[in-house]
Amino acid sequence: MSEQLPVLYSFRRCPYAMRARLALAVTGQAVELREVLLSRKPVGLLAKSAKATVPVLVLPDGIVIDESLAVMHWALERSDPEQWLGDSGQDGAALIAQCDGPFKQALDRYKYPNRYEREGIDELDQRQRACTFIGRLDDSLQDNDGCLAAARPTLADFAIFPFVRQFAAVDRAWWASTPYKAVRNWLQGHLDSPLFARIMRKRKAWEPGDAMQIERWDGPDSLEQAA
Repeated sequence: MSEQLPVLYSFRRCPYAMRARLALAVTGQAVELREVLLSRKPVGLLAKSAKATVPVLVLPDGIVIDESLAVMHWALERSDPEQWLGDSGQDGAALIAQCDGPFKQALDRYKYPNRYEREGIDELDQRQRACTFIGRLDDSLQDNDGCLAAARPTLADFAIFPFVRQFAAVDRAWWASTPYKAVRNWLQGHLDSPLFARIMRKRKAWEPGDAMQIERWDGPDSLEQAA
């Protein structure tokens, strides 16, 4: 009989899914990973979550967790080997809230201006709005020895950097010219990390009937095929 594991519906490039995979990976939580195509979402995902967005974590008892931060907390409250839920406190929570609110709103309008034509938005104005948050991150990094909310990496760092990655990728030449050196170095450090490399391995899109892809997050050969 197959091992009963949580099922994670994910999309490799989605920053929300990235932050969930980061927490699952650092805790060593094994999952059945189902990589989805956002243009062709599987029936199982739609049945489990009315939001129909990734990540969606389905626990063996049927409980569904379909908010990325909730997935992070679920994993880290079971095991937190690097103390991501440590002493970042209100500062970390405030940064995450700003990331998921005003920054993400400006990021979407900067990255996908055609989607917001009816709003009459100016993408460069939206980029400047996003830079308000980037500037705040830069100040925090300089105040905390290269981390966002404490003297070591905490939940805030890992919840936020996937979205800064998306922002930086819109115009890489412009990003390289910005004065936010602390943020650029912080982001590059995360992108170069073994943890990020593990959670970003490419996988084919899951189809019903496929063999289980069990991700144990414990090394480069951790992807198993199980019947």
